[in-house]
Amino acid sequence: MEYSLEDIVRLSGLSVDTIRYYQTLRLIPPPAHKGRKAVYDDGHLDRLRLVRRASEQGLPLRVTRDLLSKHERLESNRELLTAVQKQLAAPCYTSAEMAKLLGVPERLLRLVESRGLADILDEQNGPLRYSEDDLRIAREALKLLNCGFPLSKLLTLAIKHDQAMRKTAAAAISLFHKQVRKERSGGKREEAERAAKVFQEIFPIVTSLVGHHFQRVLVSEALKQLKRGGEEETLAVARRSIGEVWASLRIGQTSPDS
Repeated sequence: MEYSLEDIVRLSGLSVDTIRYYQTLRLIPPPAHKGRKAVYDDGHLDRLRLVRRASEQGLPLRVTRDLLSKHERLESNRELLTAVQKQLAAPCYTSAEMAKLLGVPERLLRLVESRGLADILDEQNGPLRYSEDDLRIAREALKLLNCGFPLSKLLTLAIKHDQAMRKTAAAAISLFHKQVRKERSGGKREEAERAAKVFQEIFPIVTSLVGHHFQRVLVSEALKQLKRGGEEETLAVARRSIGEVWASLRIGQTSPDS
């Protein structure tokens, strides 16, 4: 069935600006045209309803777009709906829900958010939502407070680390664009898909390298400070403890002595 823009606005419950914005994000294909008149069909309407439902459930537009892109060749909208529903089944929490689950005042979570330590990955998609992984990490972070770290000093340290990390990440992405993509040719869509595939392949490698390096530096600095302070007994216990965790790494015999 064919629909005008006015029809599609009425049936989808979305505004003209929102529909056009979704089109620029490739969440829906462009309409056909009869003369100067845009013509939509049932496929457009189904997609818009899916995107609206996903957005209302807190699924970021980028995730919805990825799902739709991966399932472009599905034979039916029922299969597509099933794919989206599986993604929507994952827990998603508001700030208030997150604070309640963590057992902390909501103002504490707002403080962390205001310091830029909780990124909104898709600002066009409404309020910040937290995933199950976010909840898990936040619970781990609370253990640091239980160990005696003052909240104010811990936040200050986290902000410094965040700022340095963002500079490194920006430089890394710039390097990716200049070096990995510089000699690639083809249409914009083809080039974008190639770059996305490469990024997908290197992302876990880079994050693993960064995480491993930070662990090594953290342990190395801890041992150095113990040695400078002359805490030989504590140093011996620390080295033994580290050896139990990283049996394959001889951390206590390397950089701390340098």
